[in-house]
This record gives sequence, structure tokens and C-alpha cells, in this order.
Amino acid sequence: MKEYTNILFDLDGTLTDPKVGITKSVAYALKSFGIEVEDRDSLCKFIGPPLRVSFRDFYGFSEDDCIRAIEKYRGYFRVTGLFENEVYPGIENLLKNLKQSGRKLFVATSKPTVFAVRILEHFNLLRYFEYVAGSELDGSRDSKGDVIRFALRENGLADRANVIMVGDREHDVIGAKENNIDVVGVLYGYGDRAELEKAGADYIVETVEELNGLLLYETQQ
Repeated sequence: MKEYTNILFDLDGTLTDPKVGITKSVAYALKSFGIEVEDRDSLCKFIGPPLRVSFRDFYGFSEDDCIRAIEKYRGYFRVTGLFENEVYPGIENLLKNLKQSGRKLFVATSKPTVFAVRILEHFNLLRYFEYVAGSELDGSRDSKGDVIRFALRENGLADRANVIMVGDREHDVIGAKENNIDVVGVLYGYGDRAELEKAGADYIVETVEELNGLLLYETQQ
């Protein structure tokens, strides 16, 4: 594997496990439409894709209903769900190792930037990143391809050969490929090997420790 000097990280399912907060927020939103969800684990499919896409694809919501559902979701999420979250074991050590090796780290998430920053600040991880790129609260720039494109442009990362994306879902892989950058899929998040392989991931790792070894391969030689 070659050395990548600029590394973009997805947030949900890659740096932190947001399962409790996201599934509770989705259940809260669905309840406002008269939809009761008994098994919140069934809502894990909402982790990763843009909310608009998930409410549309999984529940057949119209564009207007998607907007209403997202407003309800955020009513719970911005107060409580935001912090019903935890950093995956080993992630801070990984970020520290990469930073000390001279890599530049960035976040590229479909989550609104304002929420992503608050989460990273809460877990004291913001200090490791050069820049946090996310979506806007008005729903714009919510596809992963658009977010990655924005992050690359805002940081002058014109040499795509030195950039790699790290994520756990097909959206991360597809978004990276749209921008002609390599991507490593992680299996400790919410995607599986078949999903990541089908999307075209260049590398797939099972653990944070394996990710650490992959990204620091050149340094360790």
C-alpha cells in the first residue's frame, strides 16, 4: 500500500458509534407520523446515509414529509441524541499516531457540520483534524460525494493520489470514487464486506488496529 498524506474520515460508524442517539432520534421522528418502532435496532440502517434519503427510501416519505421528519429528528438529536454516542476503542490512539506521523486529517460526513463539530469537541477529538466538512442544516450538500468534493476544494487537495477516504458504508465508497480518490472500508461500523466490495472499496479492514497498520504501513517500513 502506498502512503497517503491526507486522510478523510467519515464520522458515524467510523470514528464514533452513534447507534443509541440516531435510532432514538429516528424513532422520535417516526412517532410524530404515527409510526411506532418497537425494535430500535431495525433503525440502524439510518446510520450513514443522508436522513432525507433514508426517510424516503425506507418509509416512502414525500419530500415535504422528509423535511418534517428531519425537523422532528433534530428536535431530539440536538439536545439529547447528539451525545448518546461513543468513540470506538482505539480511535483516539489511531488519530494521535497519524497526526504524529505528519498526516493531515479531515472529517467528511453527511451529518450537518455544526453537529459534527459539537460531537468531536465533546469527545476531545476536534484537535486532531485540520477541517470538518459536513452538510448544511438546510439540506444542501448532504450526499457524501458533494461533501468530499467540498472538503477537497476547501483544503486545496488537488493531488488526489495522496488522499484516501475512510468510511463504513457504501455511500463513503461511492462518494470517494466520484472524486477519484482511494477508499478504505471498515467493518467495525455499520456496513458489511459485501456492501463495501460491491461499491468498490480499495481496501477493507475489520478493526481499528488493522486500520492503524494499513494507514501507517509506509511509516513502519
